[in-house]
Amino acid sequence: MTDAPRPRLAFHHTPGAAPTVMFLPGYGSDMSGAKALALEAWARARGQACLRFDYGGCGESEGAFEEQTLADWRDDALALVDELIEGPVVLVGSSMGGWLMLLIAKLRPDRIAAMVGVAPAPDFTDWGFTTDEKLHMLSHGRLERPNAYGPEPTVYTRGFWSSGEANRLMSGAIPFTGPVRLLHGMRDAVVPWTRTGRLAELLGSADVQCWLVKEGDHRLSRDEDIALLERAVADVVALVG
Repeated sequence: MTDAPRPRLAFHHTPGAAPTVMFLPGYGSDMSGAKALALEAWARARGQACLRFDYGGCGESEGAFEEQTLADWRDDALALVDELIEGPVVLVGSSMGGWLMLLIAKLRPDRIAAMVGVAPAPDFTDWGFTTDEKLHMLSHGRLERPNAYGPEPTVYTRGFWSSGEANRLMSGAIPFTGPVRLLHGMRDAVVPWTRTGRLAELLGSADVQCWLVKEGDHRLSRDEDIALLERAVADVVALVG
């Protein structure tokens, strides 16, 4: 972690039984999304500890979005694991959050008991941009794309892209041994579902399952998708609790 002070983070911590279920949002998302809120309600109903939060520069947290990097957001999550949560953690990472969960598990192998990925997107700074887009970011410092979920464009910065390239994981084995469930919609237009199969191959754990949803999109936020997510989290919690 860097020595530079990080923005103050907004979070909601629901006390309960271990392990703590910690939700990691995707790029440009926050802790008020359907999946985060549904998991919190699910955890509260069963007395399970749960944490949802906003990365620096996102949602209710302090900071400027365009000043943040992938490593910064990784360190935000690590700080909460280290300073707020006691005992084992189950990470639930959505899209970019699925990349962050892998980085966190690599750095805190004694704390992370299990992982659930929803359309995980590790290394997307490599495969998620065209060559022209990468050159534009390097030349101009930022790139704007249309936002399918709101009127404002989605912005990517040179700093974020460079940080992502420095933290790529998919070039070799990923030494995580706990249970992993990976959910992916086969109509995902953002992250190809075939990448989840490759991630499963690289993970060291013998207990990795890929759950494909034929009509599911990238967000997997329909009622039936969220029910599947709750089932996946319950599955790994039962194994490590």
